[in-house]
Amino acid sequence: MSTGSIAATPERTKTRFGRVRWQIAGILGFGQFVNYIDRVNLSVATPEIMKSFDISAAQMGVVSSAFLWTYAMLQLPIGTIIDKIGVRWVNRVGVFLWAVASFASAAAGGLGLLIIARLLLGIGEAPAVPAAWKAIGQWFPKHERGTATSVFDGSSKMANVLGVPIMAFLVSTYSWHAAFIFTGVTSLLFLAIWWFLYDSPKTALAKGRLSETEYEMIRAGGAEDEDAVTTSSLHGVGYLLRRRKTWGLALGFASYTYAYYVLLTWLPGFLEKQFGVNLLKGGLYTMIIWLVAVIAQFLIAGLLMDRWVARTGHVTRVRRIVLVTSLLASLAVTGAGYVDSIAMAVVFLSIGAAGLAVSVPAGSSIVSLIAPEGYTGTMGGIVNFVANMIGISAPIITGIIVDTTGSFAGAFIFTGVVLAAGILSYTIVLGKMERIAPPPTRQPSPSA
Repeated sequence: MSTGSIAATPERTKTRFGRVRWQIAGILGFGQFVNYIDRVNLSVATPEIMKSFDISAAQMGVVSSAFLWTYAMLQLPIGTIIDKIGVRWVNRVGVFLWAVASFASAAAGGLGLLIIARLLLGIGEAPAVPAAWKAIGQWFPKHERGTATSVFDGSSKMANVLGVPIMAFLVSTYSWHAAFIFTGVTSLLFLAIWWFLYDSPKTALAKGRLSETEYEMIRAGGAEDEDAVTTSSLHGVGYLLRRRKTWGLALGFASYTYAYYVLLTWLPGFLEKQFGVNLLKGGLYTMIIWLVAVIAQFLIAGLLMDRWVARTGHVTRVRRIVLVTSLLASLAVTGAGYVDSIAMAVVFLSIGAAGLAVSVPAGSSIVSLIAPEGYTGTMGGIVNFVANMIGISAPIITGIIVDTTGSFAGAFIFTGVVLAAGILSYTIVLGKMERIAPPPTRQPSPSA
């Protein structure tokens, strides 16, 4: 079946297929929520940790960035490991490690153990996104992947909405240790859910959890074959890195990641510097902005995009229209640096955050559309590696521009330039969203 089009599914037959795949989407979404709560807790606890350990802002910056060192560097190998071993076991080990990292953070009595705990957290959480992308590719037909990805990625945005007040309550009422104990407990809860409830489609079918009808619908809709054979890890990575489509997708997704990190790390600071709001009030405005983003992501990138794909069968055209339109909308963040009213700034930032959120399901669902059979994890690892390596620079570049100019306007303009480059990557560089041919099979040497 061609990647460019799929057969439309009549509305009247949807109820016959079963809902197991949506239970899987819910499990992936809860995992992403816990995943990002693990990242919010440190930012909220930062002032108390600095007081407790009597460390400088520069030392705290090392602690804050330690997670990304291991997380970003492991994206390339972890994707190939997922393709070889499978989503289920890799995530079991990963979630266990990030639970251990949370409890180790709570028990840390000094800077050294805290840094080690954050490095371990990066190792544990490294498989989460590539594994989820591969799981969605195996569990969902092409015309439902937008909604499935919205459930998954929208949960990370909800962590921004709910995580800040929860962590703030725990830190202010008890201590900063309580925030990490909370995430450790929720991590163990997710580990139990994942361990007992997640299966691949074929395993779920064999256990009787998944009906034959739903399984056939998933496969007929273009789901990835979970039994596809891959070549050696390095060969697969090298092959995909030489493909133009890989770089079109990776750089396009990196533009979103850069802009997202700018808002994630600098939004409270921008509101305080530009409008003089305190932490509590700034947190309220931040919640509004991310809540708008979550709603837009689910309604537009999820339901609307999937129905459009199902009705027309145009996988490439629909995703490209959604991507270009959403990234153009995300350029609204540039306007926030030039307004005098905080209400108008929130409007511009809400539109921009919504545009970014809408672009994620359209962009990340392309991974399973263009990756060769059996290489979705490898492709996801490459895309997430490139995106995070570029995204890591976002807080630094933004801080340099603000220090140099004394304003966020220039930083937001630079973010707009990055987003414009992302539009070009998604359109001109990526090209048609069709599956890349698999790597050629290596023939054994005569001596072998």
